[in-house]
Order: sequence, then C-alpha cells, then structure tokens
Amino acid sequence: MLILQAERDALLKPLLAVTGIVERRHTLPILSNVLIEKKGGQVGFLATDLEIQITTASSDELPGEDFRLTTSAKKLQDILRAIPGNATVTLEQLDGGRLVLKAGKSRFNLQTLPAEDFPLLSVGSAGESSFSLSQRELKRLISQVQYSMAVQDIRYYLNGLLMQTDGNQVRLVATDGHRLAFASADVTATLPKAEVILPRKTIIELYKLLQDSDDEIKIEVLANQVRFSFGATVIISKVVDGKFPDYNRVIPLDNEKIFLIERLEFLHALQRAAILANEKFRGVRLVLAPGKMSILCTNSEQEEAEEELEIAFQGGTLEIGFNINYLLDVLTNLPADTLQLAFGDSNRSALFTIPDVSNFKYIVMPMRI
Repeated sequence: MLILQAERDALLKPLLAVTGIVERRHTLPILSNVLIEKKGGQVGFLATDLEIQITTASSDELPGEDFRLTTSAKKLQDILRAIPGNATVTLEQLDGGRLVLKAGKSRFNLQTLPAEDFPLLSVGSAGESSFSLSQRELKRLISQVQYSMAVQDIRYYLNGLLMQTDGNQVRLVATDGHRLAFASADVTATLPKAEVILPRKTIIELYKLLQDSDDEIKIEVLANQVRFSFGATVIISKVVDGKFPDYNRVIPLDNEKIFLIERLEFLHALQRAAILANEKFRGVRLVLAPGKMSILCTNSEQEEAEEELEIAFQGGTLEIGFNINYLLDVLTNLPADTLQLAFGDSNRSALFTIPDVSNFKYIVMPMRI
C-alpha cells in the first residue's frame, strides 16, 4: 500500500534534524529507529535516546495515507542521502510490516518495528520559568562557552552546561576544571532564580539545529527537564542531577597586568607556534615585557617556535604557561576583534574579556612547563 510520495529533501531535511541523537548500538533495538508519523498533510519525525527527544516535521504538505511506523534511522538517512536531490521518493508498507522505499529505478526493502512499542519521554509538569531568545542570540551564547565543557569527566555535572535565569538575565557557564567560560544575555521577561545543567549531547544537537536568524526559540524549564521549541522542532532534554561549582569564586578580580590585544593576530601567532608544541602536554609559554609579548613552544625533540607581538603594556615582566588548546579555543570561538587580557602572577588564573562588555568572561588556569 502506497503511504507517502515526496521529494527527497522534504524527507531528508527533517530526518537529519532528529537522527543526531540516535545511538547505533542500544540495549533497546527500537531506539536505533526513528518514529515517522503522518497526520493529515504533515509528516513528523521523532527520535530519542531516553535522555533527549527531538521531534520535527516536514515543511511541505504531503499527500498520502495517515500512518505511524518506525524504521532504522541510520539506514533511512544513508539511503536518502545517496538518492539524487531532485528524485521523487515513494514509501509503501507491505503486509508483515516491511517498508519499501522507491526512487527512480532504486528499490529498498526495510524492516520496521511497531510504532506502539516506541518509547516516548514523559514530559514534566509546568515549568519554573519560560522565556524566548532569537535563535541567533542563543547560538552566539552557546558558541562562547560550549568548548569549555568537560568530556567524560568523573564529575558528571561538568559534562554539560549550566543555564541560570535571574531577573531579566540568562547565563550560560561551562567548565572542565581547568578553564571556565561565562556568557549572558538580557531577555524581555522577569525570570525567577533557577539553574539547570544541560547535558553535553543536548547542547551539541541544539547548536547544530539553531539557525543564524531572528526567529525565536522558546525555552521552558520544566521539572527535571528543559524544552526548546523553534519552528517545527521541539527538543526535550533531561537535566543533569548535580550541583555545579560556584563559578564566581574562580573569577580573578585583582589581576593587575592588563592589556588589549587583536584577537586574530594573537590567534594566528598561537596557531603557528602550536605546530612545534609538545603533542602530549600542549604547553605554551607567554612572556610579558614592556611593549611586547613573546609566545614560546618547545617539544621533546628540542625544536622551538617563537612569536613576538607588540602590545600596549608597560607593567612588570611575567612568564606564564598554559595549555595552548585552551587559548586557541577561546580565540577561535569569540566574535570580538579585540580582547582584554588580565594576568596576575605565574600561579594565578588569567582572565579574558571583551573591552567594555560585561556579558563574557573566560578564565584559564596556568600550567607548569
């Protein structure tokens, strides 16, 4: 029985929006599938890993019968990707639950599992707070902090991103224990004091789906969940249970060696020096002196890279070491042309900010080299 006929992209685009969270190997085989449901002219796609659930729908009104089925997300995605972009795709459901996909002279016979067996996240009760931002603004906030999230840290609450609401502000904070990034934005609402830790996987998928547009995204903090709604897409994510460290305690307030630097000039000098950085320790030494900053990298083969930048700095000398990747991350992800750097001594964390802007801070701990 023919159940659907559509242009390839009308199916592939919404499918790609949900399949990023699908685990290829799962204890529940049905979680490797995507739930496809047609009601009226709309075809909806849903995927979940029981921690995150993403739903979206085709933007086109599509003819055909109403249906509900699940099939392999990965296989369906690979098939649609391999079909020419202008092809018309038809879906037929056979007795015995098989799904047949046809495009031109290609024919694929796929296994399905019953839609009624597909596990859905139960959505939490009414939320603590709700607010909206433009997709562009949320994408900017996430880009400024997400690189500081921990990866598979035993302190599981660091493997995510803190979202705080307070008054007319929303704040995002990420740290892996060696560096910390903070970004905030004003919202047109008065929000209660609340904080949740969003899992790393949620942040990565959300960031991929956000558009650089003024279209709004609605964010609702529910009981033990957060819901993001934008366009036809809804992401529901469980939150990480744990207490995020007090980030205000690690922000250095008395670093007196302060100067401005061109972001791209500093970034390019670090990228060149990093070629000869030790592959294991990734150390870089910064040497401050009046009017200049030297960047030094050495490796186990006694090779050395040295870069020198002119800076408007007339303070005392300082030599301090860092993990060069931690510096490259912040310089790559910030949109500002100029940064302000504030150093104390060789044992004190450095503070990176944007001149005359209070809604971004990056703190990085030194390392012994």
